[in-house]
Amino acid sequence: MATMEPWLREILRCPNCRSELRDETGETGPELACTSDACGLVYRVDDGVPVLLVDEGRKPV
Repeated sequence: MATMEPWLREILRCPNCRSELRDETGETGPELACTSDACGLVYRVDDGVPVLLVDEGRKPV
């Protein structure tokens, strides 16, 4: 599994609300979760590349 560059990880923000993202691990692997209570979308990470598309984000269960 590829890892994200630290400098890239620091500048990533939620594309929906621009809040910071936190690292999480989901059923299918690494994910980035929005830290905003109002938004809270979770985005998957494919081979070290975050898929930061609002349409691809999911609400946490």
